[in-house]
Amino acid sequence: MSIRILLADDHKIMREGLKALLDDVPDIEVVGMATNGREAVQLAAELRPDVVVMDLNMPEMDGIEATRQLVATDPSTKVLILSMVVDRNCVIECLKAGAKGYLVKDCAAEELQGAIHALAGGESFLCTKIAQVVISDYVQRTNEDTGVIETVLSRREQEILSMIADGRNTKEIAFALECSVKTVEVHRMNIMKKLELHSVAELTKYALREGLTSI
Repeated sequence: MSIRILLADDHKIMREGLKALLDDVPDIEVVGMATNGREAVQLAAELRPDVVVMDLNMPEMDGIEATRQLVATDPSTKVLILSMVVDRNCVIECLKAGAKGYLVKDCAAEELQGAIHALAGGESFLCTKIAQVVISDYVQRTNEDTGVIETVLSRREQEILSMIADGRNTKEIAFALECSVKTVEVHRMNIMKKLELHSVAELTKYALREGLTSI
């Protein structure tokens, strides 16, 4: 049984080139071609393709909005973005819109075929360039998330918060840190003020969420 493909690209030579390329693959059939995003949405509703190969920069409706509408209409729709754009924000927006795959147009024919087969089989597919963009974005977001508490609380305050969450009382913390009970109390007040928390229970929940305690 053939994988039914809808091609969406505003450049005729690109559409016809892709069709000629895919026509040589025994189990892939191009059932329609759209010249813009709006037409892609209409044809997808009529033809019910297995995979929509979507360009990004098209007139009337771009690939991101077309993908968003396709997925909103039918969540099972599998969209493979095929574009020259390697911008991080654009890639993330495509994935948020519901695209299951992303390839750059300088990819090899075998990679395009592999991506189509992957999506048709229920998997996702990102070419190497795009995977690097997504990983970079994930790492940056992770660093930003873990950096929040470091920005709000000093290293000593984090240490004291961790001990509070572990169930140590003020004297125990003071002894462990070799400082006065008063110093620990001042730190605890500052922690509560900075985090806008008002009890040891709330501090413990926060510390657990931020990974400062293993209880």
